[in-house]
Amino acid sequence: MMDLSNLKPAKGSVKKSKRIGRGQGSGKGGTSTRGHKGAKQRSGYRKKKTYEGGQMPLLRRVPKFGFTNIFRKEYKGINLSTIQSLIDKKGITEIDVQTLIDNGLASKKDKIKILGNGKLTSKLIIKAHAFSKSAIQAIQALEGTAEKL
Repeated sequence: MMDLSNLKPAKGSVKKSKRIGRGQGSGKGGTSTRGHKGAKQRSGYRKKKTYEGGQMPLLRRVPKFGFTNIFRKEYKGINLSTIQSLIDKKGITEIDVQTLIDNGLASKKDKIKILGNGKLTSKLIIKAHAFSKSAIQAIQALEGTAEKL
């Protein structure tokens, strides 16, 4: 028979926690399971990700060399041959950054440089961030225009 006198919580639902740092009588007083002395015993201790137990860390063992120019401008190069194939497929007469993005040749963040590799057969208006000398010559030879943005 079930009544209030024999109610018990479901098996496994109640877990008795060990209260650490509540005096010697608890068996978990004194050093409170942290051992003796040293940084690990103190509050606020956090081991650095690169710490290797006193061994010279990999970050310091590996030699560093080279130079990275923080002012370098990275361009996405697109050849005239690629542009010509785009013209043949889509019949475009004016090419700008948005056209190249729409056709999957560049992404929004890219700065675009038109390179002179390949043959151009139609008159064009091309707007880009940069042009190679050979690309400008090829575009102007067909009386097209190359506009820098």
